[in-house]
Amino acid sequence: MALSLTSPAFVHDQPIPIRYTCDGEDLSPPLHWTDPPDRTQAFALVAEDPDAPAGTFTHWLLYDIPVAARELEEGIPNDETLPTQAKQGLNDFGRVGYGGPCPPPGPAHRYYFTLYALSRPTTLGPRATKGMVLDAIRDHVLAQAQIMGRYQRAAGTGKGKAKRA
Repeated sequence: MALSLTSPAFVHDQPIPIRYTCDGEDLSPPLHWTDPPDRTQAFALVAEDPDAPAGTFTHWLLYDIPVAARELEEGIPNDETLPTQAKQGLNDFGRVGYGGPCPPPGPAHRYYFTLYALSRPTTLGPRATKGMVLDAIRDHVLAQAQIMGRYQRAAGTGKGKAKRA
């Protein structure tokens, strides 16, 4: 059975509830995954928006997730290191942890959550960039799974963050 990633909050290719965006509570959505390949030693998660005006925008980097994990609860705190010893990197808002969808008004953007099953932990410290995480997992990815949600903002809505994606 292949690794799969789902969320009880939204269905693949459907809208992400406002609760998980900058227009709501900006909580990370809950995610669940199936059993990974046998040699898996850790997981990494990258969430990004390829439709952002300036190019792909990273919303969340979470890595060195313990191998025993099969879910992420809603609202993971934006701490550099979690109690499980998983670490969070810098998103493109310039902050550690999750930053929810916050696109400019217009067409819906796609938000991809990609989970990687790894043959070893990254050994990176907290606050890594997406480039650092991808370099660290290169040649160690045993499987990957993805879920994509969409979010669209109407004109005149939202909190007006400086960077939107």
